[in-house]
Amino acid sequence: MTPTRAARAPDATPAAVQGWLLAGMLVWGVNVSAVKVLTGYFEALPLAALRMAVACAALSAIVLWRRGGLPAFGWRRLAALTGCGFLMVYANQILFALGLQRSTATNGALIMALSPLVSALMAALVFREALTARRLCGVALGFTGVAAVVLSHPGASLSHAGLGDLMLALSVVSFAVGGVGVQRLARQIDPLSMSWGIYVMGTAMLVLHALLGPSPLGAAQLFPGAWPWTLVLFSGVAATAAGNLIWNRAISVIGVARTAVFLYWVPVFGVAVAALLLGEVLTWWHLFGFAAVMSGTWLGTRPAAAAVPKSAP
Repeated sequence: MTPTRAARAPDATPAAVQGWLLAGMLVWGVNVSAVKVLTGYFEALPLAALRMAVACAALSAIVLWRRGGLPAFGWRRLAALTGCGFLMVYANQILFALGLQRSTATNGALIMALSPLVSALMAALVFREALTARRLCGVALGFTGVAAVVLSHPGASLSHAGLGDLMLALSVVSFAVGGVGVQRLARQIDPLSMSWGIYVMGTAMLVLHALLGPSPLGAAQLFPGAWPWTLVLFSGVAATAAGNLIWNRAISVIGVARTAVFLYWVPVFGVAVAALLLGEVLTWWHLFGFAAVMSGTWLGTRPAAAAVPKSAP
């Protein structure tokens, strides 16, 4: 028995996985406000490297506790994990940070809302998953809800497409392509070991990039105070480590396309948390967005009806 198969988690029902996935989207929504606060204390690249390093430490602790040792991978699986780490951690974080510097938050939220559609298209191309009318309707409803939530803010508008928007779109594609790799790896490696391997590889790239970057990292940049580091720990442990364990587990059970539909809840939860913690005003547009996202999620994740066998002539 290989080390990566020894600690494979027991099978979970799709309903239970979707419940955990919704909780993970809530944490990711809270993380939006946390990272927004953190951008006032850290530069984008060091912040991404710190968050991922904390996530790696948390994942390593979980792996050691559950398995009694770190997993070992063959060269082929290690290469696949490195590819997923490059796409889902390193490239995704770099493109997202650089894209937001050149674009607007409105554009960023709307472009990220395309992730379920991109994931569904990738799943259809790679795994031959059917793009049913119901699933496409769910994607459209979810995108409509996200657009209503984002564009309801006073002064919100779409800017002209540019380099920043292209980078944000590429970050979505990078994460979706990495998700396809995760779905393939989930047939061979348990989600915990897989998540650990992906984030170790991706974080190593981020940290190396931050250390070799043009701006030297000093103590004042890395330790601005206790409150920022509390948010870094929350973001790294709860949102990144635990959230992505749930995400990868969901991909292994219900597939990348159905899992990606839940991403619509992130901006909706994010707006709600921002209203509670940052004093932003909620409107009827937000209620419409919640209803559209809930309907889109239900349509996009509802299993197809079983075919009724025909009676013998």
